Amino acid sequence: MKQKVGNVRWSIGLLIGVGIIINYFDRTNLTVATKPLMEEYHLSLGQVGILLSAFSWSYTILQIPVGAILDKVGVKWLNRVGTFLWALATAMTAVVSGMGLIILSRILLGVAECPAFPGASKATGYWFPLKERGLATSIFDGSAKLSNVLAIPLIAWSMSIWGWRGGFWFTAILSVVYGIIWWIWYRDPEEHKGLSEEERKYIVEGGAQETGTPEGGIISNLGFLLKQRKVWGLTLGFAAYGYAFGLLSSWIPGYLETQMHMSLLKTGAYAIVPWIVAACTDVLVGGVLVDKLIARGHDPSKVRKVLLVIGMLLGLAVGGAAFTTNPNVAIFWISISLAGLAFAAPIGWSIPAIIAPKGTVGIVGGIMNFLNGLVGIFSTILTGYIAGSTGSFAAGFILAMIILFIGIFCYVFVLGKIEQIQVPFDDHNTKSSRNMNV
Repeated sequence: MKQKVGNVRWSIGLLIGVGIIINYFDRTNLTVATKPLMEEYHLSLGQVGILLSAFSWSYTILQIPVGAILDKVGVKWLNRVGTFLWALATAMTAVVSGMGLIILSRILLGVAECPAFPGASKATGYWFPLKERGLATSIFDGSAKLSNVLAIPLIAWSMSIWGWRGGFWFTAILSVVYGIIWWIWYRDPEEHKGLSEEERKYIVEGGAQETGTPEGGIISNLGFLLKQRKVWGLTLGFAAYGYAFGLLSSWIPGYLETQMHMSLLKTGAYAIVPWIVAACTDVLVGGVLVDKLIARGHDPSKVRKVLLVIGMLLGLAVGGAAFTTNPNVAIFWISISLAGLAFAAPIGWSIPAIIAPKGTVGIVGGIMNFLNGLVGIFSTILTGYIAGSTGSFAAGFILAMIILFIGIFCYVFVLGKIEQIQVPFDDHNTKSSRNMNV
C-alpha cells in the first residue's frame, strides 16, 4: 500500500468528473436564461422559480428507487442510458415553446441525471482506496462547482450570439460526445481490461467497497437503513447544505440581473467568481486536506466531521448578501459561503461509500440525495416567491442561514462516528472490516 501502481483509477475519476461538468451545463442553462425567458414568456419571478425547480421534481422523487436500481444494475449501464437521455432532454428544451413544454423537458432531464451523483459516489467507492477517497470524491463534486465557472460565461456568450436556445443545443451536443466516451471507457474494476493486477490489488487492499449486490433484498435493506441514526444524521445535515446550495446555484444570475440590475454578460462575469473560489476549496480542502490529515494519523471520523462543520459555518456568510446593495460586497459574501459549502460537499458525498453496508451505497446515496433534492425544490421556489413579494432576496438568504444551523446540529449530534453500518443480512462483515472502513 505504500507504493502506487498504475493510474487507471484516476482516469476513471477524471471521466466521472467530466460527466458531472457536462450534466451541470445542462442544469445551468436555464439559470442563465432567466431574463430572456421572463421577457419571451412574460413570466414572474415566482413562475421562474417553478421552472428552475422542475428539474428537481423528478430528480428528487426517483433518488431512492434509482439508488436501489443502481445497486442492482450497476454504474456502467445506468449511466450509459442516462447520458443519452439527458442529451435528448436538453435538445428538447431548445425546440419546444411555452412554459408547460419547458417544464416537461426539465422533468425528463431530472430523470436522466438522477443516477449521476449516487453513481459517482458508488463508482468512487469501487475504484479508490480509503486513503485517496477524499481527493477522488472532490474530483466529481468539485466538477459541479467548476461547471458553473465554465458554463455561466460560455452559455451567456452563446445566448447573446444565438439566442437562449443556442446554449441548450451546445450542451446537448457535448452530452452526446461524453456518452460515447463513457460507453467506451467505463467498467467496474473487476472487468476493466486496462487495470493491472498490481493496481487492482492496491485498490482492494486499501479498503475499496466490494462490488456486488446487497444481501437481504432491496426492501429489507432500505427498511433497515431508514432506521439508522447515521443515515438520518448524514441525510438531514446534507439537506441543510442542499437548501443553501440550491438557492445559490439557482438564483445567483437572477439575483444579479433583477436586484443588482446587471446585463446578461456582466452577470456572467460576476457570477463565475464564487464558483471559481468554490471549485478551489472543494478540491484543496474537501479533497487534498482531508486525505493529508488522515494520512498523518489523525482520526478519520473527526477530520471529516470537523471540516464538515467548518464548511457549514462558513456557509452562513450567505446572510451577508442580505444587507447590501453593492454587487461587489454581495459577491464577496456569496463567495465565502460557497467556499465553505463547497468543501463540505465532497466530504458529505464520501460518507455513503464509508458507512453503507456492502452493495447498498446506491441506496444510502439515494436517501441522502432524495431529501437534498426535496429541499432544493423548496428552496428554489420559495426564494423566487420571497423575492417577488418583498422585492428583495434578503429574507431568502436569512432563511438559508437558519437551515444551515439545523444541519450543523445534525452533523455534530446525530451522525455519530463515521464508520460502516452492519446489517443483519451480512454475516461476512466483521469488526475488523468495520474499523478498516473508517
